[in-house]
Amino acid sequence: MFKKVFSCSDYNLAMLLGRIGAGSVFLAHGLQKLGNLDGTSMFMASLGLPSFFGPFIMAVEVLGGLALIVGAFSRIAGLVLAVDMAFAICLVKFSKGFIGGYEFELLLLLVALGIHLAGPGKYAVGKDWW
Repeated sequence: MFKKVFSCSDYNLAMLLGRIGAGSVFLAHGLQKLGNLDGTSMFMASLGLPSFFGPFIMAVEVLGGLALIVGAFSRIAGLVLAVDMAFAICLVKFSKGFIGGYEFELLLLLVALGIHLAGPGKYAVGKDWW
């Protein structure tokens, strides 16, 4: 009995769990940015980016997170969210080192990139066209 439970290898279930986990984190962080959009825009400006990147990043994280959760446009969302995390690592977190710095963003980047490469699995609202 235990062998059967622990030998489960359902790719589609694994993709669902990864999508829900990463999508929930991205959605929560996007909603947090939405709640303080002026502060987010000012932070982007402090990095030397145009302030309109605040609403843009918020939209990427909210819409991308929702897309991952439901499994619609997952490959596109995964790629865009991976790029989002690459910029977060390079512009903000890398100088802080791995532990206590960019390890969380790197994990999100890799999960999002994995979803981009593998697709959403069969437990998804729609088939990805890409």
